[in-house]
Amino acid sequence: MATISLSLSLSLSFSSLERFPPASSLPAPAPAPSPASLAAGSAASSPTAHPLPEYAAPMNCSSIHNPPTPPDPLHGPTPTQYPNPFALCLAGEESQKEDEEAHRRRDARDSPASSSSLGFEAGANTSNIDPWSIIGDESSVHVTTDRSSCFSQNPVAVRIEVVCDDCPADGVGICNPGFWGMNVEEGKAYNLVMHIRSLESVELTASLTCSNGSQNLASNSVRETNLSTWTKVELQLLAQGTCRTSRLELTTRKRGVIWLDQVSLMPSETYKGHGFRKELMYMLLDLKPRFLRFPGGCFVEGNWLKNAFRWKETIGPWEERAGHYGDVWHYWTDDGLGYYELLQDAIDSLEFAKGSDKSTWGSVRATMGHPEPFPLKYVALGNEDCAPFKLIYRENYPMFYNAIKEAYPDIQIISNCDGSSGPLDHPADLYDYHIYENASTVFLKKNEFERTSRNGPKVFVSEYAVNGEDAGNGSLLASLAEAAFLIGLEKNSDVVQMACYAPLFVNDNDRVWNPDAIVFNSWQQYGTPSYWMQTYFRESSGAMIHPIMISSSYSDLLAASAITWQDAENTFLRVKIVNFGPNAVNLTISSSGLQAGVDTAKSTVTVLTSSNLLDENSFSEPNKVVPVTSELPNAAEQMQVLHLPYSICSFDLALV
Repeated sequence: MATISLSLSLSLSFSSLERFPPASSLPAPAPAPSPASLAAGSAASSPTAHPLPEYAAPMNCSSIHNPPTPPDPLHGPTPTQYPNPFALCLAGEESQKEDEEAHRRRDARDSPASSSSLGFEAGANTSNIDPWSIIGDESSVHVTTDRSSCFSQNPVAVRIEVVCDDCPADGVGICNPGFWGMNVEEGKAYNLVMHIRSLESVELTASLTCSNGSQNLASNSVRETNLSTWTKVELQLLAQGTCRTSRLELTTRKRGVIWLDQVSLMPSETYKGHGFRKELMYMLLDLKPRFLRFPGGCFVEGNWLKNAFRWKETIGPWEERAGHYGDVWHYWTDDGLGYYELLQDAIDSLEFAKGSDKSTWGSVRATMGHPEPFPLKYVALGNEDCAPFKLIYRENYPMFYNAIKEAYPDIQIISNCDGSSGPLDHPADLYDYHIYENASTVFLKKNEFERTSRNGPKVFVSEYAVNGEDAGNGSLLASLAEAAFLIGLEKNSDVVQMACYAPLFVNDNDRVWNPDAIVFNSWQQYGTPSYWMQTYFRESSGAMIHPIMISSSYSDLLAASAITWQDAENTFLRVKIVNFGPNAVNLTISSSGLQAGVDTAKSTVTVLTSSNLLDENSFSEPNKVVPVTSELPNAAEQMQVLHLPYSICSFDLALV
């Protein structure tokens, strides 16, 4: 029997995933090193977008703070690891992970925004999303940007100059639709945070409206006479109606100039209070993931070095995170989901994760509320670099390997070079294996690691999925092939240490990659068949492989494995079988050495199948392809079963 071992790739378990309090003061960021991957009244008129030029120099933040005011609902304020197929491979977009409703804040340190796709955030044409638009025309309001913000890393602020004496009844200003429309629900509260400066008294209304301007869902207002220095203002908006495609409006009817920066809007109820949608996190946690691959694949290095992920620019208060352009997948990331929230970049980053609270970067971690080191165990050097750039990669690899091993000898280093078919020519504890192929190829890969040497580095299957026509947006066919592949990893868990599906989340409005495991929009979510397939393996980490015999003349299109596992009350033998063929199959399943009887009353069979191989789930039919569990009255050490065509079956025999 082979023991399926467990460990963490990064330090945060998913049962305790949260952000820590921001540091009140941090050392000045050191120069960023070269990247190395470590494992809501309605609008006065239709919004008109104008270029936003810049001016001036940064100012200091004021210590003035306006706490949230309880609103009057009507009048506003008074791996494995055996293979652990459930590790995260984050797709990159923060819209896929944070429940922040507004495209908040982001300013770049370079030029100001120059098109409607940017508002005042970025500094280059970074996406096809329109985060900020202008409410009003040039006769009533002028909206520009300047470098007067109090945040040194994010100096660009928006300047709203109201020039009308008799302004429209609904006011003029700016609006933000969030990620393809915000989901606002009646009775729920939404927390707005923004930084404001004005040399005159301020009368600013914050509203949540339906995107077509037909319904005012919530309003609150800021009425202050002393905002000559930058002031953080917090408001709560209580929704009086529901709209799935809402927007945030910031408007005024008072002549004068108002500067705004770092605008953030989030629901008051999120997972552990830090911006993650509860329903998405619960879907993830239901897979029982054991490690996290962060910050991901190509995102870590970028097409150009200037667009690489740099961990030192992702720590500290979110207002001071400049963000960067993800040029591989073509979106701007504000780095709100940064290294501290999860973890990555060579010796300094390891010190941040593992160093004592007296070390340079360990002390930064301590000031951020976590004096204890994180149990970081794995570091992957690069992502998909060995094949296209092998000479360059091999030249640089020893420098990173030796430096990391000297400073942290307990860290296990993952090479990008594939060692499945032959030995590596450089030292490594594990090697990275990626596979994106059609369904037939992935199914046949179930035997990939039976021929792999047991004496060299272990395998980290950090990205696997069926893609292309066989997968569509997530098909039954894809899930069957992937299940067979995982069964092969499970049977070779003496050499395969970790595995994770890729990618994990996708916003349906921004599909740059198909398929994905969990699909969502502003208010809905569903799991693809590949998501549900992974539930068959969530008890595999830490389980024991058990020998079985399956008698059938149809073996070429079958894949099977068995494990023993325990819940709080019972021990089970789980036999997983994939039928990749078009015919139902009669099977005889024999298991020996159970050293226990079988309780038929508690034994079950779970089947994942559908009427069409290419069937997919969707928002309209989220449960079209999901596992169905029923009783298994003939459960026994030896039993005959009928296995449906094109299906995954899990026979769970309760042992007594």
